Amino acid sequence: MTVTLIWIVVALVAIGLYLSWTAGRLDRLHARIDAARAALDAQLLRRASVTQELATSGVLDPAASIVLYEAAHAARQAEEEHREVAESELSQALRAVFGEPAQVDSVREAPGGVEAAEELAQAVRRVPMARRFHNDAVRAARALRRHRKVRWLRLAGHAPFPLAFEMDDEPPTALADRPGT
Repeated sequence: MTVTLIWIVVALVAIGLYLSWTAGRLDRLHARIDAARAALDAQLLRRASVTQELATSGVLDPAASIVLYEAAHAARQAEEEHREVAESELSQALRAVFGEPAQVDSVREAPGGVEAAEELAQAVRRVPMARRFHNDAVRAARALRRHRKVRWLRLAGHAPFPLAFEMDDEPPTALADRPGT
């Protein structure tokens, strides 16, 4: 009888440790999602800020300046439920304006244009990486949250179900693969 009781206690302790480890892992994944989302928000804000600076610098033609400024302003001011669409529209505006290398070259020829073009190129390249890190963390948390033990025992607590950030983040070809940037 005592041997059976000891094995039951050992089994319950092992199950408890496993569930505790799983809950801790899920908590770490949620923290990773929060950190990745903050990094993504920072990169999106940086991209919009650099775009607005470039749009108001006077190195672009007026039509391109207006298109970029309005798209960047809309991306910065967008509410959370419309943010993905606004950021996608900013990506499309950047591709429309900087689709040709000649436009980037004209920016580079202006005073301070080399630095502005480099900063925009860096911001445009960092957004897809930050979004990929965020979506990878979301994917890992979703996979763990789909397990029965997590759902049945409510190991996720009251944490909201993680959502991926889906947007068009393809950089303009003239900015994406520039030698020396």
